[in-house]
Amino acid sequence: MQEVISGWSETAPFWEKHRATIREMFAPVTQALIEAARIARGSAVIDLATGPGEPALTVAEFVGTAGKVLGIDPVPEMVEAARREANRRRLGNASFVVAQAEALPAQTGSFDAAVSRFGVMFFPAPVNGIREMLRVLKPGGKIAFAVWYFAERNPFHYILSRIVERYVASPPPAEDAPDAFRYARPDKLRAIVSEAGAAEVSERVFQFTIRASVSLEEFWTLRTEMSESLRNKLAKLSSDQMAGVKRETLEALRAYSKAGAVSMPAEVLIVTGSKAI
Repeated sequence: MQEVISGWSETAPFWEKHRATIREMFAPVTQALIEAARIARGSAVIDLATGPGEPALTVAEFVGTAGKVLGIDPVPEMVEAARREANRRRLGNASFVVAQAEALPAQTGSFDAAVSRFGVMFFPAPVNGIREMLRVLKPGGKIAFAVWYFAERNPFHYILSRIVERYVASPPPAEDAPDAFRYARPDKLRAIVSEAGAAEVSERVFQFTIRASVSLEEFWTLRTEMSESLRNKLAKLSSDQMAGVKRETLEALRAYSKAGAVSMPAEVLIVTGSKAI
């Protein structure tokens, strides 16, 4: 787990740098989680693996001053970035704490909903983490996760990764290694949520459009900076190889460039459950 935290520590400045674009790209997923977790005005919500504060900050705006949001992340640099943004936007109903999913700093039965957007894939002990989420929920409270569906259904991932793999050998991750596509296979996360004790567990494929109001050059910078694994692979390339990868990537991305923005289809799994009444 410490290796994962170290990697995300190095990535935190880039996620903060590209905050506005990342928020725009994944806004449909945030909205899907709000609906799946039945979050309403005045709700108390906990967001696990919040990173630099999303979807916690968007949820804080949604629930209003009568509600509250607690963002949890094990990476101190991410939590510091989230706090800076909450202060900048004067969201006094959002707070952020450095903690692990398996040991949440919250009282039993204190939240209406718990969400995690692209975070549960990195839980070191997912069953224990989900049990903790259920513990802090009120009876009947909802949990909702968003995880990536198959890589081949998501050009956001495969366009660059397929090109890079021609230059840098990339053995597949172990079956249950912390990885973006750890829970891409249908029913895998659903079974874990059930094992953790959640009731009314369901799963659906959510199709949406990733939109980034940036140029192709800016999108290239964002993709190569926000992913630790891509940064590590690209660091192994010569300057000529790097130029080739960039040229091929920009050419492949042109099919998704429309009206001064990048727009591409995407698919994630939304997995939900509830705390037994």
